[in-house]
Amino acid sequence: MMGRFSQRSYEKEIMDDLEFEGPVLDQSLKELRTINKFLGGNKVTTSGLEYIVKKFPQDCYSIADIGCGGGDMIRVMSDWAKKKNHTCKFIGIDANPNTIEFARERLKDLDGVALKTENVFDESFEEDQVDIITCTLFTHHFTDDELIRLFGSFKKKAKLGIIINDLHRHRVAYFSIKLLTKIFSKSPMVQNDGPLSVLRGFSRNDLNKTLSLSGIKNAKIKWFWAFRWQVVGLIL
Repeated sequence: MMGRFSQRSYEKEIMDDLEFEGPVLDQSLKELRTINKFLGGNKVTTSGLEYIVKKFPQDCYSIADIGCGGGDMIRVMSDWAKKKNHTCKFIGIDANPNTIEFARERLKDLDGVALKTENVFDESFEEDQVDIITCTLFTHHFTDDELIRLFGSFKKKAKLGIIINDLHRHRVAYFSIKLLTKIFSKSPMVQNDGPLSVLRGFSRNDLNKTLSLSGIKNAKIKWFWAFRWQVVGLIL
């Protein structure tokens, strides 16, 4: 990778505005759900869960989805748990209260789901431990220094493991999502944030370095189509 793809961009996305709300937010979250499903991103998270539960079998798992957005991945994981006969309790955490309200409405039919507005950098974040932490298309929103701090918090909060599902910074991914959002998206936020999020994504070296500095050892990093990284870090 050369030029603009050689290093992560720190340019802010529209979604980074925690006051963002209204019909544009609703439309954007719906489109992001469709894009994630279409590009196969859901499997990155569920296969990570499969690995951890096989490694650490127990009767019930508490799973915190950090940066849960509209709750799409919580529903995906809930469907996965039912299909695999696992008992799971989910906690969705997001710093945007408007997004949490959107998720609360969308997930009201599911049992065993709690939703809370919380900033991951608040001291209270580490207080209530869970078995597994998941985050999908979330970590690219932070600088490398912020990620070192964030992963350190994840390590303290999770008892069993951490699953990260995020973007591979690559020119093909960038120009593909730029074209897709231009043709199919009605959301200015998605049209702006989609390509920008790829520029804020990661190389394998980026992930290795940040995980090492965070004290997360022996993490598995695996590439998935379409241009996704899966990171599974075990705590025990």
